[in-house]
Formats: sequence, structure tokens, C-alpha cells
Amino acid sequence: MAMPAPKLAHVVYRTRQLDVMLQWYADVFGATIVYRNPALAFLTFDDDHHRLAFADLSVIAPDAEDTAQAPIGVDHIAYEVPSLTALLETWEDLKANGIEPYWAVNHGMSASLYYADPDGNQMEFSIDCFASKDECRDYFAGEKIGQNPVGTEYDPAEWLARLRAGESDAALLAMDFAAPVSPIRGRLEVLCA
Repeated sequence: MAMPAPKLAHVVYRTRQLDVMLQWYADVFGATIVYRNPALAFLTFDDDHHRLAFADLSVIAPDAEDTAQAPIGVDHIAYEVPSLTALLETWEDLKANGIEPYWAVNHGMSASLYYADPDGNQMEFSIDCFASKDECRDYFAGEKIGQNPVGTEYDPAEWLARLRAGESDAALLAMDFAAPVSPIRGRLEVLCA
């Protein structure tokens, strides 16, 4: 089973000139910042909670060189899927075919599974954690995201079992702020080590 009806959600870029990039995307897309800390910035140009994100390598990996391990450019492209059930049941089917995610994380505003294709291109499949885009944007504007801007990892098998046992999507998607903050996975993981 393929991911059902994925819609392009956002693109994440790695940069070493965050302020310049943010200004360019404000000028070209009319994008506004919904959340920013020294290492990360999230922007939107429509009614979605974020369409663009930037990881500042000069903060995350100040001593890393622009090499294959620490390049600037696209980090990953994200796709939104229609439901938590679709996300997890597709995870189960893909796993049975030998395709597994390298990261399962609840970001607070969205819960995601990250995959890499055979060439190493990274993609995120996600579901919003709130019933509306407004609630997701409110999460970015609130104090909670500052406590954990990356998110907490989860076990897709456990979540699928709990979902099939009758637990609600909302209960599964609620951010557990007592859980350990996940290290960033994928290409940036090398930079943060």
C-alpha cells in the first residue's frame, strides 16, 4: 500500500545565512515567521501552520564544512496524509515490504514518519496533531513549542496497536512534554552529534 493521497505540506532547507534566507522568502513568497529560535525558523504564506522551515547550520554545526555530510540546500520535503490510521497502516504495509522510516516523531503540531529513498532523499509523511490548522498555528505561537521545538519519538507499532484497541487519535497525538526530547534524525543528525 502506498501513502494514500499525500499532499505537499512543506519544505525544510539547511542554510548558513538564516536572516538573508528569511528576508528572501518574505520578499518572494510573502512568508511570515510563525516560530523562530536561534537554530530553527518556521514560515507560512497561507492558512497552513508552516510551509517552509530553515535549519541554521551556523548554529547547529558551526564547525562543519559544506561537504556531503553537512550541505546547505533541501533537507527534506514533507507530505500530509489524510489520517493517523492511514499513516500507521501504510507504515505497516511498507515495513512488510522492507521499507522503514528512519524517524518517528511527534513534533507537537504534527506527528511524522521520515523516510529516505534509495538515493538518500529525505521525505516526511505527517498528520496534524490538532483538529484545525488554526490550532496548529496557535501551537507555534504558544509557550509549549519553546520547551521542545523538535518533538518526542514514538513507536509506530505501539501507536497502531493502541489505535486498533480503540484509543482516540487525539490521545495518541497529544504531546508528552515529560518524554525525552528527540535528537534530530536524518542528515542533520550527523551535524548535531
